[in-house]
Amino acid sequence: MGIWIVVVDDDPLALTHTKRILREQDMRVSCLRSGRDLLKFMGKNAPDLILLDIQMPEMDGFTTQQELRRMEEEAGREPTPIIFLSGLETSEAESRSFEQGAADFIRKPVHKDILTKRILNTVKHTKEIVSLKEEAAVDKLTGLLNKAAGTVRVTKLCAERAGMLMILDLDNFKLVNDIYGHSMGDKVLRTFADVVRRNIRSQDVMVRIGGDEFMGFFTNMESETALESLHRRLNSELIKETVKLAGESFNIPLSISIGAVLVPEYGQDYDMLFPLADSALYKVKQSGKNGVRIYGQDGENNLFDENDIQKEFTRITQIVESWHRRDGVISMDLKQFSLLYHFLRQFYKRYGGTVVKLLFILSEEKTAEVCPDSLKEAAEKFELCLQDTLRKSDMILRYKPNQFYVLLQNLSEEDFQTVFQRIMDTWKAGENRTGIHIEYLMEYVTYEKENYNR
Repeated sequence: MGIWIVVVDDDPLALTHTKRILREQDMRVSCLRSGRDLLKFMGKNAPDLILLDIQMPEMDGFTTQQELRRMEEEAGREPTPIIFLSGLETSEAESRSFEQGAADFIRKPVHKDILTKRILNTVKHTKEIVSLKEEAAVDKLTGLLNKAAGTVRVTKLCAERAGMLMILDLDNFKLVNDIYGHSMGDKVLRTFADVVRRNIRSQDVMVRIGGDEFMGFFTNMESETALESLHRRLNSELIKETVKLAGESFNIPLSISIGAVLVPEYGQDYDMLFPLADSALYKVKQSGKNGVRIYGQDGENNLFDENDIQKEFTRITQIVESWHRRDGVISMDLKQFSLLYHFLRQFYKRYGGTVVKLLFILSEEKTAEVCPDSLKEAAEKFELCLQDTLRKSDMILRYKPNQFYVLLQNLSEEDFQTVFQRIMDTWKAGENRTGIHIEYLMEYVTYEKENYNR
């Protein structure tokens, strides 16, 4: 069956008995005599399950489990399931086992059928959980980590390791979609992900953070030379593979721009580091695309004396200004939206102005025989439609998967009709729009300027 079990017990007879039972079931078995032996063993091995005796000299099973969990957490590994073994008749050991997160508890002497069934159940359950976690963490199109899971992973790496945080953007990718269609665009993104996987090390992490933009953390990478070498390899292989997909006539200037920041030179806080890498990427784009830039290495952003208030002022301003430097409307979560919404409401109450509140709700038409897109896919496309058509000063809250709350600033009632029509025209011009019903509700709010005697 290929299941690998580690048995830890200081009693040689118990070890032999358990080993015989498991090998009869075609399981691979490794036997150890102490908790310290297990911790040393687990530094280089990854079995499917551990059978761990509780009553052992020097280090008992509970202490061993705690030390193992600490090791696994530091290494970023999933916890190995543990079934505790005990010859104690009282329920105290069983109760404590489950309190510490044991997968199961078996009393000695072990019964063949009970032991086998509980091992199989535990291994199956653990693999199902790991599979679900991996599925939830993976971007379905590229197979790379998705934004949510990737951000968690990279945040931890920034806090714990030295290296380079980078943002990668595919230059002129929109032309691929416009000329060859979105199906070809998806193939190019999958191809880029394959190229990346062939050119990074096992300790490096790559994340798709949206559209044609990716994020990576490369452990112990610290030189521009290494970054340029990576850039050349990725560029060369991406073009070669894309020509295979689209044909020899493919002549779109597809390339890669990379902005990066060194860790921990500029800190270890991901939320502070990301906008610095993003700022470096922006300058690559401004300089003609298809290049690399490491934040601060050109001297213009180096801040040697953190006690210098002017330099701190400049640094913080750069971070804040680069945080939302992307063109287009601001899309945010509920907390961010609420904070900015309340600020704007107070601003308009004092200085006057107009806002339009707009709610869109997408649903599948009941009369539609065929709906090319699922509701989820349609909602993703509608969000992109909003981002493409609204202004930089507008705000989008995706309140539910199929609901979008939009705030339009300083817009007259007449102009609103133009903006709304542009949204709907852009939506209808896309592919696979049949079968999706869009309902909306609008509220127009005017704030009169308050009088202040100051």
